[in-house]
Amino acid sequence: MSKIDRRKFLKSSMAAGMTFAVYGGSTIEQPTGRILGANNRLRIAVAGINGQGAGHINAWLGQENVELAYLIDPDEQVLAQRLAYVKEKTGDRFACKGVADIRTALDDKTLDAVSIAAPNHWHSLMTIWAAQAGKHVYVEKPMSHDVLEGRVVVEAQKKYGVVIQHGTQNRSNARIAGLHELIRAGQFGKLKISYGYCCKPRDTIGFQSPSAPPPHLDWNLWRGP
Repeated sequence: MSKIDRRKFLKSSMAAGMTFAVYGGSTIEQPTGRILGANNRLRIAVAGINGQGAGHINAWLGQENVELAYLIDPDEQVLAQRLAYVKEKTGDRFACKGVADIRTALDDKTLDAVSIAAPNHWHSLMTIWAAQAGKHVYVEKPMSHDVLEGRVVVEAQKKYGVVIQHGTQNRSNARIAGLHELIRAGQFGKLKISYGYCCKPRDTIGFQSPSAPPPHLDWNLWRGP
Protein backbone atom coordinates (compact mmCIF):
# COMPACT_ATOMS: atom_id res chain seq x y z
CA MET A 1 0.00 0.00 0.00
CA SER A 2 1.67 3.20 -1.14
CA LYS A 3 1.52 6.15 1.23
CA ILE A 4 -1.04 8.76 0.19
CA ASP A 5 -2.84 11.40 2.20
CA ARG A 6 -6.55 10.49 2.44
CA ARG A 7 -7.89 14.04 2.21
CA LYS A 8 -5.59 14.95 -0.70
CA PHE A 9 -6.75 11.85 -2.57
CA LEU A 10 -10.43 12.69 -2.13
CA LYS A 11 -10.02 16.35 -3.04
CA SER A 12 -7.97 15.58 -6.14
CA SER A 13 -10.50 12.93 -7.16
CA MET A 14 -13.34 15.45 -7.15
CA ALA A 15 -11.25 18.09 -8.93
CA ALA A 16 -10.34 15.61 -11.65
CA GLY A 17 -13.95 14.73 -12.36
CA MET A 18 -13.70 11.40 -10.56
CA THR A 19 -10.73 10.17 -12.62
CA PHE A 20 -9.16 8.15 -9.82
CA ALA A 21 -5.52 7.17 -10.08
CA VAL A 22 -5.08 5.11 -6.93
CA TYR A 23 -6.87 1.94 -7.93
CA GLY A 24 -4.40 -0.26 -9.78
CA GLY A 25 -6.91 -1.98 -12.08
CA SER A 26 -8.25 -0.70 -15.37
CA THR A 27 -10.82 2.10 -15.37
CA ILE A 28 -14.27 0.79 -16.29
CA GLU A 29 -16.92 3.20 -17.56
CA GLN A 30 -19.78 0.69 -17.50
CA PRO A 31 -20.60 -1.60 -14.57
CA THR A 32 -19.50 -5.21 -14.91
CA GLY A 33 -21.60 -6.19 -11.90
CA ARG A 34 -24.89 -7.62 -13.10
CA ILE A 35 -28.35 -7.09 -11.65
CA LEU A 36 -29.96 -10.46 -12.22
CA GLY A 37 -33.17 -12.29 -11.54
CA ALA A 38 -33.71 -14.78 -8.72
CA ASN A 39 -32.69 -17.72 -10.91
CA ASN A 40 -29.22 -16.35 -11.63
CA ARG A 41 -26.22 -16.53 -9.34
CA LEU A 42 -24.44 -13.40 -8.16
CA ARG A 43 -20.74 -13.60 -7.29
CA ILE A 44 -20.09 -11.63 -4.10
CA ALA A 45 -16.95 -10.60 -2.21
CA VAL A 46 -17.05 -9.77 1.50
CA ALA A 47 -14.41 -7.24 2.59
CA GLY A 48 -13.69 -7.19 6.32
CA ILE A 49 -14.78 -10.51 7.81
CA ASN A 50 -14.25 -10.12 11.55
CA GLY A 51 -17.13 -8.91 13.72
CA GLN A 52 -19.91 -7.53 11.52
CA GLY A 53 -18.33 -9.16 8.48
CA ALA A 54 -19.15 -12.59 9.89
CA GLY A 55 -22.80 -11.55 9.77
CA HIS A 56 -22.40 -10.59 6.12
CA ILE A 57 -21.00 -14.03 5.34
CA ASN A 58 -23.95 -15.79 7.00
CA ALA A 59 -26.45 -13.50 5.31
CA TRP A 60 -25.04 -14.22 1.84
CA LEU A 61 -24.80 -17.95 2.55
CA GLY A 62 -28.53 -17.85 3.22
CA GLN A 63 -29.25 -16.64 -0.33
CA GLU A 64 -29.69 -19.41 -2.89
CA ASN A 65 -28.67 -17.25 -5.84
CA VAL A 66 -25.40 -16.01 -4.29
CA GLU A 67 -21.90 -17.42 -4.62
CA LEU A 68 -19.32 -16.21 -2.13
CA ALA A 69 -16.41 -15.70 -4.51
CA TYR A 70 -13.95 -13.88 -2.20
CA LEU A 71 -13.32 -13.26 1.47
CA ILE A 72 -11.05 -10.26 2.01
CA ASP A 73 -9.08 -9.48 5.15
CA PRO A 74 -5.47 -8.52 5.99
CA ASP A 75 -5.52 -10.83 9.04
CA GLU A 76 -4.31 -14.27 7.92
CA GLN A 77 -5.76 -16.04 10.97
CA VAL A 78 -9.24 -14.57 10.58
CA LEU A 79 -9.15 -15.26 6.85
CA ALA A 80 -8.24 -18.93 7.37
CA GLN A 81 -10.98 -19.37 9.99
CA ARG A 82 -13.69 -17.83 7.81
CA LEU A 83 -12.63 -19.77 4.71
CA ALA A 84 -12.85 -23.01 6.70
CA TYR A 85 -16.31 -21.98 7.91
CA VAL A 86 -17.55 -21.28 4.38
CA LYS A 87 -16.12 -24.59 3.17
CA GLU A 88 -17.92 -26.40 5.99
CA LYS A 89 -21.23 -24.74 5.12
CA THR A 90 -21.04 -25.03 1.33
CA GLY A 91 -18.96 -28.13 0.62
CA ASP A 92 -18.15 -28.21 -3.08
CA ARG A 93 -20.93 -25.85 -4.20
CA PHE A 94 -18.38 -23.18 -5.10
CA ALA A 95 -14.74 -22.28 -4.54
CA CYS A 96 -14.30 -19.24 -2.29
CA LYS A 97 -10.92 -17.51 -2.47
CA GLY A 98 -9.23 -15.66 0.38
CA VAL A 99 -7.21 -12.50 -0.34
CA ALA A 100 -5.73 -9.74 1.80
CA ASP A 101 -6.21 -6.83 -0.62
CA ILE A 102 -9.61 -5.89 -2.05
CA ARG A 103 -7.99 -4.77 -5.29
CA THR A 104 -7.16 -8.39 -6.09
CA ALA A 105 -10.86 -9.26 -6.03
CA LEU A 106 -11.83 -6.13 -7.97
CA ASP A 107 -9.60 -7.22 -10.84
CA ASP A 108 -11.87 -10.25 -11.33
CA LYS A 109 -14.20 -9.42 -14.24
CA THR A 110 -16.68 -12.10 -13.14
CA LEU A 111 -17.25 -10.54 -9.70
CA ASP A 112 -20.62 -8.80 -9.43
CA ALA A 113 -20.65 -7.02 -6.08
CA VAL A 114 -18.77 -6.25 -2.87
CA SER A 115 -20.17 -6.38 0.65
CA ILE A 116 -18.07 -4.09 2.88
CA ALA A 117 -17.74 -4.52 6.65
CA ALA A 118 -14.11 -3.44 6.99
CA PRO A 119 -13.00 -0.93 9.66
CA ASN A 120 -14.69 2.46 9.30
CA HIS A 121 -11.73 4.28 7.78
CA TRP A 122 -11.89 1.95 4.75
CA HIS A 123 -15.60 2.29 3.92
CA SER A 124 -15.58 5.19 1.47
CA LEU A 125 -12.35 4.26 -0.30
CA MET A 126 -13.33 0.62 -0.83
CA THR A 127 -16.71 1.78 -2.14
CA ILE A 128 -15.06 4.16 -4.62
CA TRP A 129 -12.62 1.50 -5.82
CA ALA A 130 -15.45 -1.00 -6.26
CA ALA A 131 -17.48 1.53 -8.27
CA GLN A 132 -14.46 2.20 -10.47
CA ALA A 133 -14.19 -1.51 -11.13
CA GLY A 134 -17.88 -1.69 -12.07
CA LYS A 135 -18.97 -3.62 -8.98
CA HIS A 136 -22.18 -3.02 -7.06
CA VAL A 137 -21.72 -2.29 -3.34
CA TYR A 138 -23.36 -2.84 0.03
CA VAL A 139 -21.39 -0.88 2.64
CA GLU A 140 -21.81 -0.70 6.40
CA LYS A 141 -22.23 2.55 8.28
CA PRO A 142 -20.62 4.98 8.65
CA MET A 143 -20.35 5.73 4.95
CA SER A 144 -17.61 8.29 5.47
CA HIS A 145 -15.60 10.30 7.97
CA ASP A 146 -16.94 13.60 6.65
CA VAL A 147 -19.23 15.18 4.05
CA LEU A 148 -16.46 15.37 1.44
CA GLU A 149 -15.89 11.62 1.39
CA GLY A 150 -19.62 10.98 1.12
CA ARG A 151 -19.90 13.34 -1.84
CA VAL A 152 -17.07 11.56 -3.65
CA VAL A 153 -18.91 8.25 -3.19
CA VAL A 154 -22.10 9.76 -4.64
CA GLU A 155 -20.17 11.11 -7.64
CA ALA A 156 -18.56 7.69 -8.16
CA GLN A 157 -21.99 6.06 -8.23
CA LYS A 158 -23.20 8.56 -10.82
CA LYS A 159 -20.11 8.22 -12.99
CA TYR A 160 -19.86 4.43 -13.04
CA GLY A 161 -23.57 3.57 -12.91
CA VAL A 162 -23.37 0.92 -10.19
CA VAL A 163 -25.80 0.30 -7.34
CA ILE A 164 -24.53 1.39 -3.91
CA GLN A 165 -26.55 0.70 -0.77
CA HIS A 166 -25.50 2.16 2.58
CA GLY A 167 -26.25 -0.08 5.54
CA THR A 168 -28.65 2.13 7.46
CA GLN A 169 -30.99 -0.82 7.74
CA ASN A 170 -34.02 0.97 9.16
CA ARG A 171 -34.32 3.08 6.02
CA SER A 172 -34.97 -0.07 3.99
CA ASN A 173 -37.05 -1.76 6.69
CA ALA A 174 -40.54 -2.39 5.27
CA ARG A 175 -42.27 -1.44 8.53
CA ILE A 176 -40.39 1.84 8.85
CA ALA A 177 -40.95 2.68 5.19
CA GLY A 178 -44.67 1.97 5.61
CA LEU A 179 -44.82 4.26 8.62
CA HIS A 180 -43.27 7.06 6.56
CA GLU A 181 -45.98 6.62 3.94
CA LEU A 182 -48.72 6.85 6.59
CA ILE A 183 -47.18 10.04 7.96
CA ARG A 184 -47.02 11.59 4.49
CA ALA A 185 -50.63 10.58 3.88
CA GLY A 186 -51.71 12.46 7.01
CA GLN A 187 -52.93 9.40 8.92
CA PHE A 188 -51.68 10.87 12.21
CA GLY A 189 -52.64 14.46 11.57
CA LYS A 190 -50.02 17.19 11.48
CA LEU A 191 -46.93 16.07 13.37
CA LYS A 192 -45.12 18.86 15.15
CA ILE A 193 -42.45 17.02 17.12
CA SER A 194 -40.87 13.57 17.19
CA TYR A 195 -38.89 11.85 19.94
CA GLY A 196 -36.42 9.02 19.46
CA TYR A 197 -34.79 6.82 22.07
CA CYS A 198 -32.02 4.29 21.59
CA CYS A 199 -30.28 2.40 24.38
CA LYS A 200 -27.45 0.08 23.37
CA PRO A 201 -25.02 -0.10 26.29
CA ARG A 202 -21.62 -1.46 25.35
CA ASP A 203 -18.63 -2.31 27.49
CA THR A 204 -15.41 -0.41 27.00
CA ILE A 205 -12.78 -1.99 24.75
CA GLY A 206 -10.21 -1.04 27.37
CA PHE A 207 -6.63 0.07 26.89
CA GLN A 208 -3.58 -1.92 25.89
CA SER A 209 0.10 -1.11 26.06
CA PRO A 210 1.66 -0.20 22.67
CA SER A 211 3.16 -3.22 20.94
CA ALA A 212 4.23 -4.44 17.51
CA PRO A 213 1.45 -5.64 15.17
CA PRO A 214 0.93 -9.42 15.27
CA PRO A 215 2.80 -11.30 12.52
CA HIS A 216 -0.43 -12.64 11.00
CA LEU A 217 -1.75 -9.10 10.34
CA ASP A 218 -0.69 -6.95 7.38
CA TRP A 219 -0.62 -3.78 9.47
CA ASN A 220 0.19 -1.44 6.59
CA LEU A 221 -2.76 -2.75 4.57
CA TRP A 222 -5.13 -2.67 7.57
CA ARG A 223 -4.15 0.93 8.33
CA GLY A 224 -4.71 2.06 4.75
CA PRO A 225 -3.90 5.46 3.22
